[in-house]
Amino acid sequence: MKKTILKTNKLSKTFLVGDTQQHVIKNLDLEIYEGDFTVIMGASGAGKSTLLYTLSGMDAPSLGTVEFMGTNISGLSSDKMATFRRQHCGFVFQQMFLLDNMSIMDNVMACGLLVSKDKKAIVSHARKLFSDVNLGEDIFKKFPSQVSGGEAQRAAIVRALINNPPVIFADEPTGALNSSSGSAVLDTLTKVNQAGQSIVMVTHDIKSAMRGNRILYVMDGVIRGTCELGRYENGDEARRNQLGNFLVEMGW
Repeated sequence: MKKTILKTNKLSKTFLVGDTQQHVIKNLDLEIYEGDFTVIMGASGAGKSTLLYTLSGMDAPSLGTVEFMGTNISGLSSDKMATFRRQHCGFVFQQMFLLDNMSIMDNVMACGLLVSKDKKAIVSHARKLFSDVNLGEDIFKKFPSQVSGGEAQRAAIVRALINNPPVIFADEPTGALNSSSGSAVLDTLTKVNQAGQSIVMVTHDIKSAMRGNRILYVMDGVIRGTCELGRYENGDEARRNQLGNFLVEMGW
């Protein structure tokens, strides 16, 4: 039986747009399981990213709760929430948000030093992670502007992993990349997931979604359907057909 790592109870998120309340997430009960590659899909405006940000504590719910590894994070103060995110969450966004005036290695080190002051251990861990994502030492001293988009995004994944977070949250991580760079990033995410890393990813791209083992389809702020795909294997046409049929059923 899978262990629940994230759980919501009657989760709701409402925004005030002018004089109108916009209910983006509606009374949602959801469980995310340890070791899963969970993919959140849905049409534009369905509430995908809002759900991701609320699950990760980047945004507070309007009503309901989020339990992260048994801790109710919904009631944490801003300072305690920031500390919790640094220790328990890794983030990969469409835009890499690497600091332009720092080397690739220093970008990773800056994140690691927020949690641990053992610089030697962080450097050693970073070197291993760079090797794991197929980035050589030649990239360490380069600046973000000197590497390709795919290399920068894989470096951002290293940054997300540097503090050994239980969960990586990814929001359209291949959205700004060309096909080959996007595939390299997806290969990296698949590799770390199959090594045991829990991932929650938002995407509108079927190729990206196929890497997940569990697909959640969001519509009008609720989970309309779930598709269980199992472990990813390259070239699995039955997997593609299963996902395609599910998306058609959901009204994709």
